[in-house]
Amino acid sequence: MSSAVRQRPGPTTTLWEEGRRPGREVASLAIALLLTATVLDLLLSERLGLFFDLAFVTICVGAALAVRPQDFFVVGVLPPLGMALVVLMLALSDPGSIARPDDGLAQATIAGLSRHGIPLAFGYAACLGLLALRRSFVERHRG
Repeated sequence: MSSAVRQRPGPTTTLWEEGRRPGREVASLAIALLLTATVLDLLLSERLGLFFDLAFVTICVGAALAVRPQDFFVVGVLPPLGMALVVLMLALSDPGSIARPDDGLAQATIAGLSRHGIPLAFGYAACLGLLALRRSFVERHRG
């Protein structure tokens, strides 16, 4: 019997090493997916709801795993800016979907952000946490 350890052919990568996409590409795709989730949620109901919230958190996690290490900053600031963009666009076009229909722009924006504050916090925390784990892994395994 041989005491040699069997190795898999070719290099294997972990989840933390997988992200190789440029930051601008990941951010553009994330915003497009957020807008798509917004439209789909509003087709399903009159108000922005759980579908959007779950999609938001999932998109934040996906973006953090897809981006290449040198572009972590771009994805690190994406969750609050993405949520603010969606809420601001809805405050301008359909305030009733995120606040009272008669609310003004500022009030509808603040109401929309506060109503989706928990998913924003979870998505942002997950994104930043994953980016920190990936950065730590990359720094420990530089060769």
